[in-house]
Amino acid sequence: MFETAAIETEDKPEFYRQLTQQLAALLESERDFIANAANTSALIFQMMPDLNWAGFYLMKEGELVLGPFQGKTACVRIPVGRGVCGAAVEKRQSVLVEDVHAFPGHIACDAASRSELVVPIFRGDEVIGVIDLDSPIASRFDGDDQAGIERVAEIFLTASA
Repeated sequence: MFETAAIETEDKPEFYRQLTQQLAALLESERDFIANAANTSALIFQMMPDLNWAGFYLMKEGELVLGPFQGKTACVRIPVGRGVCGAAVEKRQSVLVEDVHAFPGHIACDAASRSELVVPIFRGDEVIGVIDLDSPIASRFDGDDQAGIERVAEIFLTASA
């Protein structure tokens, strides 16, 4: 049985090295997409400090639909191009927002959120969903977080193929 190990480091690249190592071990023997999304969001939420939401939105019939997550209840459907998640799909790249209140069209599922990081998940050239992280702290996320969660997305997708 898999057991998480505390990550005791302030060094973000090292934090993500250990997080992705644990994620790879957690997903090693499972191929179910939804089960892996659920465990990925749980691991992120458990291990990353200062989050109030971590989860997935999945593309269905041309819009993002809420998938497995950890945190408060959330918006169920997000059109492509709307909010931070929709912008990440439309731009086909990660979007890091230091202050969501300054982001045009931000969708406030949780009024406590101040910063957000959204990483698209690709299958080939197609965006099939996003990993969405919210924090109640402004400027919580930086380039190291973006690179780390992009690696999380790769591991998740490889395990769920």
